[in-house]
Amino acid sequence: MAKSSILVTGGAGYIGSHVVKLLGERGERVVVLDDLSTGNRDAVLFGELIEGNTADTALVEKILQDHEVDTVMHFAAHTIVPESVENPLKYYRNNTAATRNLLECCQNADIRNFIFSSTAATYGIPQDDTSPCIETTATAPINPYGMSKLMSEHMLHDLSEACDMKHVILRYFNVAGSDPDGKIGQSTKNATLLIKVAAEVALGKREQLTIFGTDYPTPDGTGVRDYIHVSDLASAHLSALDYLRNGGKSTLLNCGYGKGFSVRQVVDSIDRIHGEKINVVEQPRRAGDPPSLIAGVDKIHQTLDWKPQFDDLDKIVDSSLQWERKLMEK
Repeated sequence: MAKSSILVTGGAGYIGSHVVKLLGERGERVVVLDDLSTGNRDAVLFGELIEGNTADTALVEKILQDHEVDTVMHFAAHTIVPESVENPLKYYRNNTAATRNLLECCQNADIRNFIFSSTAATYGIPQDDTSPCIETTATAPINPYGMSKLMSEHMLHDLSEACDMKHVILRYFNVAGSDPDGKIGQSTKNATLLIKVAAEVALGKREQLTIFGTDYPTPDGTGVRDYIHVSDLASAHLSALDYLRNGGKSTLLNCGYGKGFSVRQVVDSIDRIHGEKINVVEQPRRAGDPPSLIAGVDKIHQTLDWKPQFDDLDKIVDSSLQWERKLMEK
């Protein structure tokens, strides 16, 4: 009997492509659905790439049937917070309404397992800035991006209650770094992720890195975030898949390292590994940026068989710099 397939939506994107790589290397049957609006065709190293949108129910139903899919990993989404504030309906259409259509297709096709790419933006600004966010921390998104993801979480939870499909929701914190093999990485144009931008400044692709806010109640005055290497995040998805296949119940898990680094610490790491200081400009705080956002990670370690391999800021930064050099060579 042929092995069932895994549908990866958004599998040509930054995080999705790293997951597809690990799935393929493990011998899983993979099919990727991506509209290539931000994804990269060359990043899909395994499986068949089908160009299309998750909102296209006829296409999704055909894929689920033709490829004998029993698991869906859903990454396809718009992810730029400022854009979501300027154009909220774009985010509710693509992140929430399209997910609703995808879930209906999954219900009709009796999909057994669903793994959802969510975000710490669902928490908004935690009231207690000193404590890590745990899965029971109140959710209060402060932008349409976070709300669009939280609404999708609620739909997925309600559907799992109504049918036999089980799910794992992974709330990502700050994803960074690139594949250690150098085959894929963060290729998004006009990226806003701090380590990606800092690496671009180091290699002359941008003129400067802007630090927004130097007067936060943190050790050095700059914002503190929990950075997770993309390959560790990808491996968490495989662990979540194994958990569901082994009869695990639907659950929600934070995905981070449980510790934070400040913006200045990131800049220091870039300077040290690059060998010279990058150009930094300081600006006032941006509205809506919490002083500190760190993942409480007890639950993921209690639930999944997951052991991070790249839990080191310098490793994350080094992989980012190496990938930017490789992009310059292309």
